[in-house]
Amino acid sequence: MDNSDFFIGIAQQALWVSALATAPILLPALICGVIIGMIQAATSINEQTLSFVPKLIVVGATLILFGSSILMLVADFTREIFERIPDLLS
Repeated sequence: MDNSDFFIGIAQQALWVSALATAPILLPALICGVIIGMIQAATSINEQTLSFVPKLIVVGATLILFGSSILMLVADFTREIFERIPDLLS
């Protein structure tokens, strides 16, 4: 296998793992931000902490729920990269 193909494969896998690791955190925060933004627009309340605190709570809750699976995903990817090092050297 060519070294460039090897590194392109690693880069593609890294992008996929990063997307899978960040999606459970970003999607609930995005939905929470949109809902709070609609409430703020409807009530004409322009308080910055009103949107920040609920998003912080949602991100914390999703990290509690999905943190271990995200950590295992990243750890598996890292272990796989280290296992592929001898293939690169030979």
